Amino acid sequence: MNIEQRSRTLPKSLLAALQKTPVRYSKSDARGACMAVASYNVHKCVGVDNLFDPERVASVIREIDADIVALQEADERFGHRAGLLDLHRLQRDTDLVPVQPPMHSKGHGWHGNVLLVRAAAIRHVEHLRLPGVEPRGALVVDVEREGLVFRVIAAHLGLLRRSRALQAAHLLEHALAGQRPTILLGDLNEWRVGRRSSLETLLPDFGPIDAAIPSFPSRFPLLALDRILASPHELITTIEIHDTPLARMASDHLPLKARVDLAPALQRVPC
Repeated sequence: MNIEQRSRTLPKSLLAALQKTPVRYSKSDARGACMAVASYNVHKCVGVDNLFDPERVASVIREIDADIVALQEADERFGHRAGLLDLHRLQRDTDLVPVQPPMHSKGHGWHGNVLLVRAAAIRHVEHLRLPGVEPRGALVVDVEREGLVFRVIAAHLGLLRRSRALQAAHLLEHALAGQRPTILLGDLNEWRVGRRSSLETLLPDFGPIDAAIPSFPSRFPLLALDRILASPHELITTIEIHDTPLARMASDHLPLKARVDLAPALQRVPC
């Protein structure tokens, strides 16, 4: 079915997004990148075939081969909220070390958010409760890598637009308070760009807001729910989905991957 055929059933705003949807973002003057980062909503390790398969999700994470990976929905939603992945095995296979969850937690992370980091030191971790109707949270982590300190915020925003706007404003406060280069990534549940976007409150500090790469649903990516943004904007050199046969089956979201060059913000020699 082509876009013209879909136009009979899709809302006009969604159709407009489809007609100009990018599949990759790349800076024309990109000179290289120091680090790969990724965001992946693992859907509680239940694939589009309705099979619970944590090892399949772990295999996708190995495929991505990023230095920093933010996971969403990596814990059970109810009950003890236990973690669903074998993070010890994943660490052996990839050298990705999980940022520790709050004390006495049986889960991998915080409100299902997990941050995995390779070849870096964790300097500070804060667990944020985000405002809104649903219980949502974010991880704010200061990371040191090769002598460079920067902030990573991993988040999963709510389903309601008003809640997302409040949550984005809350995250912005914590990003600016750090006064250091910051990467914001996660399932932000917002495909819109422009004035209707609940992420507009992040401007002008974070970008590129308009680099909305569809990642959901995984079998036919249509909506750019997953985002990777940075402050300052020029930290990000490329953004693209990780689209493989395994990734299309393992979760209802495709992973989103970006290349990051910290040099412009830290006044270092480009990588």
